[in-house]
Amino acid sequence: MTAWVQAAPEQQRADWAAVFDQHQASGTLVVLDQRGQQDQLWVHNPQRAQQRFSPASTFKIPHALFALEAGVVRDEFQIFVWDGVERSFAAHNQDQDLRSSMRNSTVWVYEQFAGLIGEQQARQYLQYSSYGNADPSTEQGPYWIDGALAISAHEQIEFLQRLYSNLLPFRLEHQRLVKDILIVEAGRDWILRAKTGWQGQYGWWVGWVEWPQGPVFFALNIDTPNRLDDLPKREAIGRDILRSIQALPDNQ
Repeated sequence: MTAWVQAAPEQQRADWAAVFDQHQASGTLVVLDQRGQQDQLWVHNPQRAQQRFSPASTFKIPHALFALEAGVVRDEFQIFVWDGVERSFAAHNQDQDLRSSMRNSTVWVYEQFAGLIGEQQARQYLQYSSYGNADPSTEQGPYWIDGALAISAHEQIEFLQRLYSNLLPFRLEHQRLVKDILIVEAGRDWILRAKTGWQGQYGWWVGWVEWPQGPVFFALNIDTPNRLDDLPKREAIGRDILRSIQALPDNQ
């Protein structure tokens, strides 16, 4: 863990287990609340929070930065033409831009990015970013889903902190653009920026809520034994707990 996260003493939230149980899910959640004068670091299932998993589509956050930095995508308006191959998620079967490919989690767009960036350059970007184990190797399939790349919930938080503060080793305008396309919803005085991910056996929901008093970062990881049927649980659990600490309004 970085000094940022270590600066806040970790507090285990045994009470959050009830929310996981209510949704019949097993997993971990790390929340770093920086709204007060002293940071609060709360963890459900600390052992799992230290365990590295494939980032799956949460990797689209750094991957979009890599693509912008490498020049394989110009901006949020560039169109990626659908190849006509019918995929299981209907939203993937159409032309995409950077914003829609993030919102729809369109894997084929990012497979194009990976091919154009190449493994050597990807490894350098991963190492510069201190992203998980920084290993983009794979025998078959996307390295962020089926390959060696892995990251823990704590490390997700660390990466998001640096993106929030524009402290990643990428151009400022690229960091700002990626943060913009991560917006899920917003109210008068708050903004939720987040990304889901699903590897097949487990799923993620990571991001942060911005308030005038400061950000609240979160990284949730759950098992998905029922596959697609379990996917709504990622946001449901995360939102329930974020509402319980007033990090999201009650109606969200």
